[in-house]
Amino acid sequence: MDALDIMANLQHVFPYYQAIFSADEHCVVGYEVLGRYQSGEEIVSLGPFFQDETIPEEFRLEVDEVVTTKAFEHFLSIDDDTALIFINRDANLLMLDRAESFLQMLLQYQAKGLSLERIVLEINEHHFKGDFNQLSHLLTYIRTYGIKIAVDNIGEYSSNLERIGLLAPDILKIDLRELRKTSINYAYQDVLYSISLLARKIGATLLYEDIEASFQLQYAWRNGGRYYQGYYLAEPSPYLLERDVLKDRLRQECHHFIQQEKKKLQTLYNISEQFQQRVAALLAKYKKAANFNELLSCLADELSDVCFRIYICDEDGFQQSANIFKRNNTWEVQPQYYMKNWSWRPYFLENIIRMRSRKRGILSDLYADIETGETIRTYSYPIDKHHYLFIDLSYSYLFEQDAHY
Repeated sequence: MDALDIMANLQHVFPYYQAIFSADEHCVVGYEVLGRYQSGEEIVSLGPFFQDETIPEEFRLEVDEVVTTKAFEHFLSIDDDTALIFINRDANLLMLDRAESFLQMLLQYQAKGLSLERIVLEINEHHFKGDFNQLSHLLTYIRTYGIKIAVDNIGEYSSNLERIGLLAPDILKIDLRELRKTSINYAYQDVLYSISLLARKIGATLLYEDIEASFQLQYAWRNGGRYYQGYYLAEPSPYLLERDVLKDRLRQECHHFIQQEKKKLQTLYNISEQFQQRVAALLAKYKKAANFNELLSCLADELSDVCFRIYICDEDGFQQSANIFKRNNTWEVQPQYYMKNWSWRPYFLENIIRMRSRKRGILSDLYADIETGETIRTYSYPIDKHHYLFIDLSYSYLFEQDAHY
């Protein structure tokens, strides 16, 4: 696709629209505007054109403006005046005139009746080469017009969470294509989890894009996604969709997700209840143990079918016992762990307070064990007012119990 051919045939440049769906109403909430070019009988994406830095900046800016103005005219011609309009812009080009030409175009269409509160400016922080502080200031200024900011393609590259936090976008678009590569599935999910935590901290909405299969939609639903986009839902099209086009289908899928999640949570609740009763009985059985290490040795023999590590900490996280660790089906004592402090671990002190208040044990989320690398859960139990038992459950046991996901 030759850049000069495109510039000489701007009448063949036009927008396509890819629908974005909401989790709360299961309807179309907006559209991303995408550039297309009629090349003979073929319609081709202008994505490579916009991303090619060898093409003069003024060419890319002009084609961008043609696509955007045609899209705005189309949105003004229909009755729906609520759908969000996602407009992609290269942040490097935006900074050339401090977004003046972009804002002037928007103000012209505002005068025609287009609400700027419908506009979502979508940028890619990974490709920006300038001063991030200046970009942050510019985006803050753009927001004064009611325009929302979205950061695109998060997860596709090694996204810099600090830079994203500095930009403080309204919407984070998380790319789910990598989720289809099972070889990096767990590591990638950890990255996405970190991004979801950042979104919560800065008050950003999560939009999961590139959803191409049901399991990706389920992942997005389970991990705080309010908006969804991808070929599994709707392909880019020259036409806008009916607002409720997928409402019944999405409600059915969501109902299926809910049933699966409730089943999973019930399984975890049952496991926690079983351990509550089992551990309470064992502690009563071995209440005359001379010390914590002797107690753990007795518990290890009783719990050998479910765990690989047991230890005891006080309420401040200082370990009050050795580790009892199973290696090659043999339990061994690791005295070097005595008085190590674990209060720095996420949720450690929070869980101590929960156990102390409720006088009940807690089953943790899935996480990767630092030493073994194995995916595990930990069951914690209050021995008394000041000491807490920690039982690391093996992946094989979790798999058997269908509690490994």
